[in-house]
Amino acid sequence: MEKLRGWGIAGHKAETIVQHLVDTRFIDDSRYARAFVSDKYRYARWGRIKIIQALRLKRIDRDLIDEALAEEIDDETYIANLCALLRAKCRTIGMAETEPDHIARQKLIRFAAGRGYEPSLIMELVRDPDYWMDSDGTD
Repeated sequence: MEKLRGWGIAGHKAETIVQHLVDTRFIDDSRYARAFVSDKYRYARWGRIKIIQALRLKRIDRDLIDEALAEEIDDETYIANLCALLRAKCRTIGMAETEPDHIARQKLIRFAAGRGYEPSLIMELVRDPDYWMDSDGTD
């Protein structure tokens, strides 16, 4: 409706256009939520928290968000994404072959939280670097 108003189309004509777009599923919050989750999860490697916040800002219904997350996110790949992010972050903070020290752990935790991963999952993985860090400390 905002776009149509910007183009000088308002009232009944705008409502008719929007209704047609909804009827033909061109405008479909469920489809949009699934595509958004898929994109941010697979390519941007966002965590669930960040995805949920972004969709809420776009005024997507919470039930549709939950449905999209359940359909699109595979737990095994989700954890693998976080492990890959932690390994990459280790390289940028200069941590190579050693177990992360206190400061490095804090940096990893803040980084993963900023990417939208759940604190409990972050803490579980950061506590056990053998799980996500290769034996030589690299990818």
